[in-house]
Amino acid sequence: MFEYFPTGPYTWNLGVVATLNSGGLIDEVDRACRPIKDAANAGEDAGTPDFLRAWTALTEQLVGQAEEAEKAGHTRTAGQLYARATNYLAQAERMLSHADPARVPSYRRLLELAQKAFDLHSPRVSRVAVPYEGTTLPAYFSQAPATDDGPAPVIVLVNGLDSTKEHMYSSGHWEELAARGISCLMLDQPGTGEALRLQGLTARIDTEVWAGAAVDWLETRPDVDARRIGITGWSLGGYYAPRAAAFEKRFALCVAWGANHDWGAVQRRRREREGERPVPHYWSHVLWVWGFDGDEDHLDPFLDFADGVNLDGVVERITVPFLIAHGANDRQIPLAMAHRSHEQAVNSPKVELRVFTPEEGATEHIGLDHLPHVSTFVADWVADTFAELAARD
Repeated sequence: MFEYFPTGPYTWNLGVVATLNSGGLIDEVDRACRPIKDAANAGEDAGTPDFLRAWTALTEQLVGQAEEAEKAGHTRTAGQLYARATNYLAQAERMLSHADPARVPSYRRLLELAQKAFDLHSPRVSRVAVPYEGTTLPAYFSQAPATDDGPAPVIVLVNGLDSTKEHMYSSGHWEELAARGISCLMLDQPGTGEALRLQGLTARIDTEVWAGAAVDWLETRPDVDARRIGITGWSLGGYYAPRAAAFEKRFALCVAWGANHDWGAVQRRRREREGERPVPHYWSHVLWVWGFDGDEDHLDPFLDFADGVNLDGVVERITVPFLIAHGANDRQIPLAMAHRSHEQAVNSPKVELRVFTPEEGATEHIGLDHLPHVSTFVADWVADTFAELAARD
C-alpha cells in the first residue's frame, strides 16, 4: 500500500490511499498532508485535530474555487470541485472521536457539499429517506440511465464500521453499477453515517430488519425491478450483508466486500493489539456504534456481545448467488475468514471467492489500495449475475 506517512499510523495512511482511490488528486492531498507529517508521528489519536484542520482547509479552498466557477457559469468545473471537496471532508470527519465537538458540524457541512455535488456533478443521484421503525434511514439513490426505458435492477450498498454514504458516493461504485444498467441505494444503516451521527440509531446484529425495510421501500418504486434487488456490504458490511441475505429472502444476490465472518474474534484480537484498527479512538468509536457505555478498560461485556456478530450458522442459510471479495494482505480481517464464509456457503447456487493479490494490487482491507480494481470486478460480477437471473425468468 502507498504510505504517505512512512512512520505514521496505519489509519492515516489508509485514509490517504482511500481518498486517492476515490477521486482525490495527489497534488491536493499532498498539500493537505505535508504540514501534518510531524503530527502523524505523535500518534493517530493525538493528531486527529491537526488532520481535520489541514483537510478542512483544503476542502474550503476547493469550495471557494467551486463558488467562483459556479458564478461564471462553469457548472461542470464547479461540480467536480464540490465532489472532490466531499471526498476530502468525508475522510477527515471519519478520523474524529465521536465526542469531538467538531464532529457533528463537520458532518453537517459534508451533507451540504454532497448535495452541491449532486446538483452540479451527479444529477442522477438524489437524497432519499427509507421508512424504518417509526423514523427513516437516510440514503442516496443513484437512478441508472437504464431506468429511462423501464425498471432496472438495484444494489443496496451498505457501510462498514466507520464509513458513510458519502464515502460510497466518493468511491464511484454507483457509477460503475449505473454504467452496467444497475441502480444503487447507498444506505446509512443503523450504526453508520447520518443514521448514527444525527439520529442516534445504533447498530444491530439482526441486520435483516433494516435491510428488509430498504427492500420494502425499493419495491414501491416503479423504476426498480423488484425481482433483482441485491445487497453489497464492505468491511463490517461483510457481516451485515450476508446476514441480511440469509434471512431476507427477497434479495437476489449478495456480495461480501471484505469477509467479516467473525467480527467478535477480530475485536478480541484488537484488544490484544493484534491486527490493525480502521480508525483512531477505536474503542470509543466501536462502543458508540453499538450503543454501549464503558471504555477501553471495561470491555468484557461488549466483547461478550460482539461474539454474536458472527456468520457461523448464518452463511449456510444464503440461497442466492454469493460473492466474497477479500485482499490477501488485509491487515484488519484475516484472509482465513474469507475461506470460512466460502466453505460454509453450501446452499448458495453460485458462490465465488475472489482473493486480490499483492501482484495485482487491491490486497489491503477492502482493496482500498486499488479500489477501482475491486469496484469494477464486483460490478461485473453483479451485472453478470443479474443477467443470468433474468435469463432464467
